[in-house]
Amino acid sequence: MKLEDIRRDYTLAGLSREQMADDPMTQFEDWFKQALAAELTADPTAMSLATVDADGQPSQRIVLLKNYDDQGFVFYTNLQSHKAQDIAGNNKVSLHFAWTPLERQIIVYGEAEKLSVAEATRYFLSRPRESQIAAWTSQQSQKVGSRKLLEQAFEQMKHKFQQGDIPLPSFWGGYRVRPTKVEFWQGRGSRLHDRLMYSQAAEGWQLDRLQP
Repeated sequence: MKLEDIRRDYTLAGLSREQMADDPMTQFEDWFKQALAAELTADPTAMSLATVDADGQPSQRIVLLKNYDDQGFVFYTNLQSHKAQDIAGNNKVSLHFAWTPLERQIIVYGEAEKLSVAEATRYFLSRPRESQIAAWTSQQSQKVGSRKLLEQAFEQMKHKFQQGDIPLPSFWGGYRVRPTKVEFWQGRGSRLHDRLMYSQAAEGWQLDRLQP
């Protein structure tokens, strides 16, 4: 079979303005709960984070959503990683949730801001102990000669932190992506998909239908 012959129609549901909440975070919560209930994947919080580096080169990677509220979407990372360097130079980012079994996508456009040390510490201390040790071990995005060297460094850190609580590394933290636009996409038949976009307005949010 040729790749161009692989296709399917989207027929599960439609999406109307009348169905939509007044603000995107309330609408996100509704869809997110439905995605959790559907047990779509082992990583229901997985989202693609897109950034742009100093040369204008975009890049994407999967990160895990760790919180969301009226202020935006939260994830954590090494603050010396490529993504963090990109954000330091250009904090405009995009998030993408793909829930294909539900024939749905959500695209978030916004600005990333660093979380406070207190917020990062609260989350870091809630992580499994070996995940905390891994955060100390990995110089994220830097080259390493072999897997064995990485594992040796991990064992050294385990020995270092045998007793007591593991402190938050100074190079580890989180970001909150404050949305400026959020698109909700529902697949429809004949590729006439439903796309509804929330955009920040002077007061509240404006909701518009986009052509597919």
